[in-house]
Amino acid sequence: MIMNRKELERLGRARGFTLVELLLVLVILAVLAAVVVPKFTKRSEQARIAAATTDIANISTAIDVFETDTGRYPTSDEGLKALMEAPGNAKDWKGPYLKRPVVNDPWGNPYVYRTPGTHNASGYDLYSFGPDGQEGGTDDIDNWSQK
Repeated sequence: MIMNRKELERLGRARGFTLVELLLVLVILAVLAAVVVPKFTKRSEQARIAAATTDIANISTAIDVFETDTGRYPTSDEGLKALMEAPGNAKDWKGPYLKRPVVNDPWGNPYVYRTPGTHNASGYDLYSFGPDGQEGGTDDIDNWSQK
């Protein structure tokens, strides 16, 4: 089948998109992104907070088992490392008490461990600075105010 020039031009235009159509699609995609991206961002922050809360609960359990075995909490100097490696003066250490070493919270900051605690004078304080990365904020995640 042989086509003349007018038929070829008509077919060429029918198959392509105009600049206006392409811009309209881009605008629609930008609007969708503006609506969807913030929702995913909040979800990711909620997931980090949940992960830090879970980490603190798991680490607290490990510290309590350490205390049951050794008769004392790890000192502030020994820190959370004492849950993975036996301190030199820890009698009856039966660890490691965690499956993986505690490195950092979900925001990349180390968990803070202090004994005796300021908030738990007869025990220990364990917390993360939370999303803002600064101590004392309203978004700190800790072992003394968790239910």
